[in-house]
Amino acid sequence: MKYLLVVGDGMADYPVPELGNKTPLQAAYKPNMDSIAAKGRSGLIKNVPDEMAPGSETAICSVLGYDPRIYCTGRGPLEAPAKGIELSENDAAYRCNLITEKDGKILDYSAGHITTPEAAQLIAAVKEAFGKPNEIEFFVGLDYRHFLILRNFPHPEQIQCTPPHDAAGIAVSEVLPKAKSPKAEKNAQMLRDLIDGSRDILRSHPVNIAREKAGKHPGNLIWPWGGGKKPTMPMLKEKYGIKSAVISAVDLVKGIGCYAGMEIINVKGATGLDNTNYEGKADAALKALKTNDLVFVHVEAPDEAGHCKDYKLKVKTIEDLDKRMLGRLLEGIKEPYTIAVLPDHPTPIKIGTHTREPVPFSIASPYLKPDGVKKFDESSAAKGAFGLVDKDYLISLLLNAGKQI
Repeated sequence: MKYLLVVGDGMADYPVPELGNKTPLQAAYKPNMDSIAAKGRSGLIKNVPDEMAPGSETAICSVLGYDPRIYCTGRGPLEAPAKGIELSENDAAYRCNLITEKDGKILDYSAGHITTPEAAQLIAAVKEAFGKPNEIEFFVGLDYRHFLILRNFPHPEQIQCTPPHDAAGIAVSEVLPKAKSPKAEKNAQMLRDLIDGSRDILRSHPVNIAREKAGKHPGNLIWPWGGGKKPTMPMLKEKYGIKSAVISAVDLVKGIGCYAGMEIINVKGATGLDNTNYEGKADAALKALKTNDLVFVHVEAPDEAGHCKDYKLKVKTIEDLDKRMLGRLLEGIKEPYTIAVLPDHPTPIKIGTHTREPVPFSIASPYLKPDGVKKFDESSAAKGAFGLVDKDYLISLLLNAGKQI
């Protein structure tokens, strides 16, 4: 039996007035997701514990069977392995976004989805100004997503850093890093100084001057967040006895895959945006299934559309995922398989950021009797045979569904 796990990041949503009070999943034409629901069983699953922030790191860890209360030490350390960044036990890793500040407020968490070549030049300028070997190190990531590594940096958990996608329209001064205890004040001040210092370096950089002339948002401020130390995670092979692979454009997902011992498969043209290479991901998944028991395919595009509050784009990304990636995948697989499809968390158009509500999921397997649900969406899944799942992990449900009892 082969296993497929397909996650459309942030697909779940609230009813959108412009869509006739349907959610994007209800409004989208997605015959392949609906087919999985019709052939299998559905339910709602709670991937984000009530006491935790609804970030993708929390939800993806849950999907893969890792208790986020134990293993989610921060967005930065979970992403770092995807870029080959080595961390010692005393180092702190931070995500370091390039953002757009305007009139003292956070205008855009992604600097207009700045390109990686442009961003690399900006990060290089910040690194030249503030980098110190074996102390303060900057690494280029993808598009607006980069890394700040602070060596021998104690107590990152004692510093409150606000994710920039949760602070749109808020004054920078109100959401700068804050110490949760006196012992962390010195290090919190270091982060504030790096943010403030980056302003002068970046606003006059030729890349940003050119972007503003072209009517694009500049990457005129760095924004560290999601800091923490590296976790120690058991591998999926140890937990479930399976060989696995992950396909994603996002460093977070690939980084968690590294800790989990999954094969990391990079696909040319996979961007994390609506222009991603859907077909390439499908083809890579089919190839990976030949040597792996489970392949996890992650698509970021719906989440980015949710952050942008673009309901039309979110519907399109769901339809593209369904037709160009999922349909191609289902058509190409020639051996018995069990498949699950789901979002990791909602990213509602109304608010433009993540929430922690349960998300719909469907699992189809030769050994599962259909439960009568015909559509894949929030309200349909609520009527499925799995009901509300809040004490189990999706990967456990998927692997159990593939066993003949």
